Amino acid sequence: MNRIQLGNAVFEGLNDVYVFGADAGATTLVDTGTAAPETREELSTGLADLGVEFADIDEVLLTHWHEDHAGFASEIQDESDAVVRVHAADAPLVSGDTDAWEAMEARQRALLDEWGVPEEPREELLVFLDGYEGLSGRARVEPFEGGERFSTPEGDLEALHLPGHAAGLSGFVFEGDDGRELLSGDALLPHYTPNVGGADVRVERPLAKYLDTLVRIIDAGFVRAWPGHRDVIEDPAGRARDIAAHHRERTENVLDVLREHGPADAWTVSSYLFGELSNIHILHGPGEAYAHLDHLSAHGVTEPTEDGYRLVDSDPDLDEFFPDVSE
Repeated sequence: MNRIQLGNAVFEGLNDVYVFGADAGATTLVDTGTAAPETREELSTGLADLGVEFADIDEVLLTHWHEDHAGFASEIQDESDAVVRVHAADAPLVSGDTDAWEAMEARQRALLDEWGVPEEPREELLVFLDGYEGLSGRARVEPFEGGERFSTPEGDLEALHLPGHAAGLSGFVFEGDDGRELLSGDALLPHYTPNVGGADVRVERPLAKYLDTLVRIIDAGFVRAWPGHRDVIEDPAGRARDIAAHHRERTENVLDVLREHGPADAWTVSSYLFGELSNIHILHGPGEAYAHLDHLSAHGVTEPTEDGYRLVDSDPDLDEFFPDVSE
């Protein structure tokens, strides 16, 4: 396996593209970066260093639909006729299905209303989103489900469904020199905590799904994980435990906001948690707050009202609805 790192000033920085089979003439890419001119140049240079051109690529496996991971897949496919695969939950978005995109955008607008996002930041967000529409393409995709295996000269890659950050987010498991390793996409990142709630508004019960994903990673015992951004994670289970602990702490912070300020919508809660928000964070901030408020409501701790989420139980035992991930 080889890794190519691409610059990314829009999202979370340094997208990782993983290359299998470059020396064997049967090349598989995992993720592609955005459909931006600088991405084409950086990816072309990185592949050339491995003796590969776009036309040589046989297969593209995508961890999820987000533009910084799937955006360049269609251009690669146009030049190589590569098979592009993505989880069935994300396939309509990667293929550019109009109904799927319109449904997601309608869901976004409805949630911005529900979250109480004011007019000015909402307009800023919509302008920002319009500005990177060109970073995604429309590929012909073959959907997969978790558990499916894909052959490369270095061995099989097994799809592992890891929803939360995105509905179809999937990692790919392979046998390394000293044990099973995971290409984790944005399910596990070395520095950032992957956003839940705003990153894919189609996901129902996003925090619950993501906590299940973290448990799945911990239980799998991977020796290392290769994320969708930045550098290798040498202790995937430890990193997953840290992220789970972070979400438990954030839930306590959400409770503190409600205890001190009474009923509050997701935008108000996010303002106390994160301060002033701009561009994509106008979606991700209240989305994160919503994911936690939704998790509390599912366990009877809060309830949504016309004035925002109201505390029903001001002193809940969080152990009851967070997984025990202690070693």
